[in-house]
Amino acid sequence: MATAAGRSRGGLDVLSPVAERIGRQATRALYGELSCFPKPGLVSFADAGGHSDMDARTFVRSIKALRPYFPRIAAQGGEGADFQALAACGRQAEAAMLTATGGRNTHRGAVFSLGLLAAAAGALAHGGARPTAQDLADLVRCRWSDAIRASRAAADRSHGATAFRRYGVSGARGQAAAGFPLIVDAALPALRLAIQGGLAVERAAVQALFVLMAELDDTNLLHRGGRTGLDLVRREARNFLSGGGVYATGWRRQAVDLHRLCSARKLSPGGAADLLAATLFVWQLEGGSLSPWH
Repeated sequence: MATAAGRSRGGLDVLSPVAERIGRQATRALYGELSCFPKPGLVSFADAGGHSDMDARTFVRSIKALRPYFPRIAAQGGEGADFQALAACGRQAEAAMLTATGGRNTHRGAVFSLGLLAAAAGALAHGGARPTAQDLADLVRCRWSDAIRASRAAADRSHGATAFRRYGVSGARGQAAAGFPLIVDAALPALRLAIQGGLAVERAAVQALFVLMAELDDTNLLHRGGRTGLDLVRREARNFLSGGGVYATGWRRQAVDLHRLCSARKLSPGGAADLLAATLFVWQLEGGSLSPWH
């Protein structure tokens, strides 16, 4: 199989088919996350959730702006780029996102987490085998973990860095440095089980999202609602899962009720949403499909 590395042709960067495929899968994952509903407090095609400054159209503009980023960072991963080079690529993508959204932070967490996983997929692509979630996690942890932890101080303007200083939680950077354990050990198994059991992809994605909400120290929730807001969402997510989750009769009504509660209180578990997109990406890398979404 060709590597994910870029090549030069007439002074232009030409990305390999592997990098382009990885990029398409990442973009589909972002559309899948946006399409998912009910999502407590989060933007979807149904409504804007707990947000007054963005809606689904804002997210679509953001996804379109980020489309070139994912094959590019996959190619860099295939070339063995260090974390600093990946971070520079991510900063360019973030700038494109902010331009497209009028300065609104729609996908900063996804630029980081999904970008790292795309780079890992690019690095693993040269072997020809389909990467597993554990393969991706191990590569991220072994190759970039130290640099991810060291980079936290440089991100002092982010909600995650603020939450780390105030509450001692590590958020997305801690998940990445540890090899995304909530994806590998919790959200992805929940998604797999639901789909293999015959549930539609969207319904399975709701289950995976609630699994993430129940466990993640979501820095976006801490920013918006403090420890009280985080505890509320985690408790309600755990109650939803203990009652059967999406397998239970009336699951949709219960999830919509929590969505309305979170929206009214401006609580938005954006960290969990970013990890859901990453989970959907890894599902595709392992051979899964997001049909009928895309």
